[in-house]
Amino acid sequence: MSAALMAGPTTQEPLKTQQKCIAIFALLCCCAVLVVLIFSSVDIWGDDEDGITEENCSRDCSIVLTENIPDDLSLPTNGRHHLPLSAGFHTLLDQAKHSVEVVSPVWALNPWDLETTPSTAKQGQLLFQRLLSLKSRGIKLKIASSLTNSAELKTLAAHNAEVHFVNMTALTRGGLHSSFWIVDRKHIYIGSADMDWRSLSKRKELGVVVYNCSCLALDLHRVFSFYRQLHERDYIPSIWSKRVTALYGRHDALELQFNATEAAAYVSTSPEIFCAKDRTRDVDAIYQVIQSAKTFIFISVTDYLPLVSRSFRGTSVTRYWSPIDEVIREAVVLRGVRVRLLISFWKKTHPLTFNFVTSLKSLCMQLHNCSLEVRFFSHKEQDDDIQHGLNHNKYMVTDNTVYIGNHDWVGSDFAINSGVGLVVKMKNSLKDRGVTILEHAKAAFERDWRSRYAKSLHGNKGQQGKYRNLQQAKAHMESKEEKEWNNPL
Repeated sequence: MSAALMAGPTTQEPLKTQQKCIAIFALLCCCAVLVVLIFSSVDIWGDDEDGITEENCSRDCSIVLTENIPDDLSLPTNGRHHLPLSAGFHTLLDQAKHSVEVVSPVWALNPWDLETTPSTAKQGQLLFQRLLSLKSRGIKLKIASSLTNSAELKTLAAHNAEVHFVNMTALTRGGLHSSFWIVDRKHIYIGSADMDWRSLSKRKELGVVVYNCSCLALDLHRVFSFYRQLHERDYIPSIWSKRVTALYGRHDALELQFNATEAAAYVSTSPEIFCAKDRTRDVDAIYQVIQSAKTFIFISVTDYLPLVSRSFRGTSVTRYWSPIDEVIREAVVLRGVRVRLLISFWKKTHPLTFNFVTSLKSLCMQLHNCSLEVRFFSHKEQDDDIQHGLNHNKYMVTDNTVYIGNHDWVGSDFAINSGVGLVVKMKNSLKDRGVTILEHAKAAFERDWRSRYAKSLHGNKGQQGKYRNLQQAKAHMESKEEKEWNNPL
């Protein structure tokens, strides 16, 4: 009995020692994890943002509306000439001294897929050659793309371009629809155009070029950095570098001057899973712009379809997607805001688009102080290219704000596809601010709205015939076609 009592403390001491070792090891593991978290929240991956900070960046900026209008589109100028898109890109390349960062869903500046090179492809070929020549000027070209087998990207990579692959299929089951440029962290482009020769010739595009605006460029660069950190990943990291955190948003927009006029601006993104800390979602930006409108809202998009289609257990499931559709209804009926919606009519127009816009138009039946108009922009379509003359615009202008985006107003675009938007709100009233980017965007919309290409569906028998044919042809749309709806043009 005494021997057993004497053995007790001896066996307990190793147990206590072992427990202490386990506790110390667990503490060391916690410290290691903490160190990893700390270093993950600062940027140690070699990008110093060229020494540009929120404190020393420029807020005195210039902004220009840029368009591509196909030669065979006869549109009145109304005395206003906007910067041609090709000239806008070349001007940005002329300004470049250190870096050019490009995000585009398509890389087809050369018509290599065609047997003969059309004369309209010259601008695309010239732009591609200028991108290749950046290496000889000592300028770094950085690209983010979801394309895995692009001949142009391979050629650019062979000329020292840094290409980052974003696996959208694995990340969101969607596509990369983002389209923007950043030059020297000072100048930017955001708009509807892709790196496609058709964007510089056959398609009607609209965007903005912003010069000497390092505050805004720095924030857009953080979106590019977000894509860059997704390179070759098949998951979204739970911890991000501080260098992808948004600098500005809908609640704390960047105060700046555009062409000597007081304004506020910020960059939005989508889908929600791609919104880093403090980044505003595209849909929230659009919601805010519509809610802040007082007298009018003019919207120009290729497609309008408040639906989300997803694949569930091998079956395509479609649901109503309400955020934008509902806020438009609220603005028209409850606030008496005048709304005009200009949608492209082309071979890929979804039949249900007509049902939704008919529903919107019915809101104003027998209501005073209620105005909602819808027109379809239609140009002759050639059999070999459904994009010929396509109105590819994706923007909105109100009495106080302009929104330039990458997405069509289709629910699935915002839910699973990547994109960016730029919100610019003018601070002063029209009589105090003079002609601004807002007035230029409004003039571009009204020019298109009053053109012979913009027609009311119900007022044109030919359009109604096309509508009926589309309904019959697509009544039993296959799930494969539903998935292809989200592919970029």
